[in-house]
Amino acid sequence: MAAPKKGRNASAQSKPGRSLALILIAIAALTGGMFASGHTTPRLGIDLAGGTSITLRAVAEPGQESAINKTNMDTAVEIMERRVNGLGVSESEVQTQGDKNIIVNIPKGTNSKEARAQVGTTAKLYFRPVVATEVSGGGATPTPSPSASSGASGDSADKDKATSPSGSTSPSASSTTQGRAVTDALKADTTPSASASSTSSPSASSTPSGDSSTSKLEAQYAALDCSKKAARAKAGDGAKPTDPTVACGQNSQGQWQKYILGPAEVDGTDVKSAQAVFQTTSGAGWTVNMKFTGEGSKKFAATTGKLAKNQSPQNQFAIVLDGEVVSDPFVREALTGGSAEISGNFNQDSAQSLANMLSYGALPLSFQEDSVTTVTAALGGEQLKAGLIAGAIGLALVVIYLLVYYRGLALIAILSLLISAALTYTIMALLGPTIGFALNLPAVCGAIVAIGITADSFIVYFERVRDEIREGRSLRPAVERAWPRARRTILVSDFVSFLAAAVLFIVTVGKVQGFAFTLGLTTLLDVVVVFLFTKPLLTLLARSKFFSSGHSWSGLDPKRLGAKPPLRRTRRPSHPAGPVDPKEA
Repeated sequence: MAAPKKGRNASAQSKPGRSLALILIAIAALTGGMFASGHTTPRLGIDLAGGTSITLRAVAEPGQESAINKTNMDTAVEIMERRVNGLGVSESEVQTQGDKNIIVNIPKGTNSKEARAQVGTTAKLYFRPVVATEVSGGGATPTPSPSASSGASGDSADKDKATSPSGSTSPSASSTTQGRAVTDALKADTTPSASASSTSSPSASSTPSGDSSTSKLEAQYAALDCSKKAARAKAGDGAKPTDPTVACGQNSQGQWQKYILGPAEVDGTDVKSAQAVFQTTSGAGWTVNMKFTGEGSKKFAATTGKLAKNQSPQNQFAIVLDGEVVSDPFVREALTGGSAEISGNFNQDSAQSLANMLSYGALPLSFQEDSVTTVTAALGGEQLKAGLIAGAIGLALVVIYLLVYYRGLALIAILSLLISAALTYTIMALLGPTIGFALNLPAVCGAIVAIGITADSFIVYFERVRDEIREGRSLRPAVERAWPRARRTILVSDFVSFLAAAVLFIVTVGKVQGFAFTLGLTTLLDVVVVFLFTKPLLTLLARSKFFSSGHSWSGLDPKRLGAKPPLRRTRRPSHPAGPVDPKEA
């Protein structure tokens, strides 16, 4: 059994070049991927790159002041975090301040503006039936509306029929007829017992209060100009979910439309999940697939069943977030089964944005934006500069110590550190666009701490080799005999470091997670570097005359290490039989 094992070890020792070639190929591939992706530097967090800080104040509905509590505030923080992270904005910080405020810090990035817009839209999400709509200030210009269909297959016919005008009701000479239609539609939405036969406008004496509120709503609708920002901000102010209201929204052509909407039929809390999907088989392109909760499925099926019986635009439902219509798909049939697909003129960005709103739109509280400030990177840059100077001084001292104590072996140590630094840098640069990783000050601290972890690993190995030389072995056997013992120590040490980083990452939030993530990543890379670079490189150098001869500057001089005579000279000849006296041995 011993002979095959020796043969395998000899084979592994004779080909250390394979390991070195493997790690060099990995570095070349990562570097090529970094340049090919166009991200040649790691993304920076808000403390290093600057960004936007938003202060939001919780506002409860009248009579529901007790809703502002720790549970609801924590839920709101969680939803806001998922909103901005769903957009790929990394290192966003969302945390409570006091009892009523939430601070949102968004670093500079491609999607930071969109993230700010979605964080600012903090009201609850509602699905409301469309009663009337038109292009604001432009008359009855037909505009495409997305369609909602059952399931996630994406029927192409639905997409073709997504060109129903979303603005076919507009003021004209037949305003009296339109007013009656709006009145009847509002009555149908607000009166549960309303029948399909109630097509004529009720008399003033039958429901005076209802006619009064309807007339007021029609007046608001007629006066609403959604092309003006101030008008959009006030549209639907004070309307309860159970009341009809007016609202604004943009169509696919970028035009502002105004709406009369019925009472909310489905809440954002009824949406279980939503995601953007590209339909390749049906040709529908980008669609948004929704799944509802059990109760939400019943509500949505009942709502779409009623809408499917109506003509445009009253066969549409509006998805309303923060009083603004973000989508107004029409339906042709009742959508049952707990899922639905919205198809239309979506691209990837618009589909993903709508999916994020549907997934994370339901907040337990309403929030008002109190302040928006720009965070500069000046302070973080100064701290980073000071930290890098301190790290450089520490690294220089480590290198000096290695040169003085280990001499020639210091070359292996320095090269190992450079390989580790190259792997860390390229991986961090690639993780930015891949998973949204951003480098902040704590993460930089984690990378600096990793220098000590890497240095500790090859120091353990060097000392094991030197111990073998002290025992009288020559360099090449010493390198191989020392490796199993050093390997166990290195693995145990790195496992403890990685475990600590994993626990820290799980139990903490915010910037501390950046430290934990970097520490864990560099710990894993330390194992890779020691196994694929440090050990194979020392095996190769042990064959060189400079190291194998024990040159005084190699760091492996037997005389300087106080080596014993070679082991083979201290061995006693084997006895033919009988016990051996321990003192003689």
